[in-house]
Amino acid sequence: MVYQLNGDDTLSNLLANYAWYELVGSVTLVVAVLFCYWYINTIIKAPHYNVTNKQKTYFFIAVGLFCLVKGTPFDVIADDYLISALVLQLSVMSFVAVPLFILSLPVEYLSVFFWRHKRAKIARMIFAHPWPLAVVFNGLVTLFLIPSIFDIIHANAWLQFLYEVLLITFAFLTWWIIIQPSRDIADHSYFMRVAYVFFTALFLMPIGIFLLVVQDPLYTAYMDVAGELLPALSAVYDQQLAGAVLKVLQLSSYSFALFYLLKMWGLNEWENEGEVDDDKRVVQGIVIQLNDRNKRKKGRKR
Repeated sequence: MVYQLNGDDTLSNLLANYAWYELVGSVTLVVAVLFCYWYINTIIKAPHYNVTNKQKTYFFIAVGLFCLVKGTPFDVIADDYLISALVLQLSVMSFVAVPLFILSLPVEYLSVFFWRHKRAKIARMIFAHPWPLAVVFNGLVTLFLIPSIFDIIHANAWLQFLYEVLLITFAFLTWWIIIQPSRDIADHSYFMRVAYVFFTALFLMPIGIFLLVVQDPLYTAYMDVAGELLPALSAVYDQQLAGAVLKVLQLSSYSFALFYLLKMWGLNEWENEGEVDDDKRVVQGIVIQLNDRNKRKKGRKR
């Protein structure tokens, strides 16, 4: 529910119109506490998981960001006053919190988790086809920001909740392909993952550009309250800010991922330089397949 305010009203006056449980986000805090309890007791305290301080930091940063954007008055601002705040909320969860959570999971835990044959079989089947996951994830983001579809989803709290859960789920699957924390269920090459990051970044380019260049207010849920929170931020400027936020967070997270993948790819090729088995040799990062003649020459040299 949106409340009309005079121009002299401050943010505190605006938020005073809401009940405490709307501002605190009690459900979000309960979920965060349960996640922390699970991580501490299942992973950190387990003697057979080698959890590093960096992984612990990643986890608690991810949970902290989740609480910040969903369990504070920022959630009210995102729902009722600024489309840019809503896009920031979803972008932080999809492009920052999700990859940090994946990075916080130790390999030993993942090996145990996917030890059951049925669970591992389902995971391998899902991650064997990475490109549909990227298309669905980026499609969900794009559809959500199409004004006519957004107005339908945003008008129903339960529908928006289910849509956001679906969006975060596919964000998790997409980032799993990029990070690949366990080779037991997904073992894609560095080349494929670099291409995956590159094309995934391109998929969201149209909706981001659309929000940046549009000159008319499009989201009816935010038209009537435009300027109430920030008088200088009109409905059009709010939409353009939303497009900028989406592109900055998306491209920043993918840039970090691309840098990391290229670095690890280079280290991997350097370690394998000159490595020979019965069928191939690695020379300057290029895999050379040996034919029967080369194999005989190699045998005579020995």
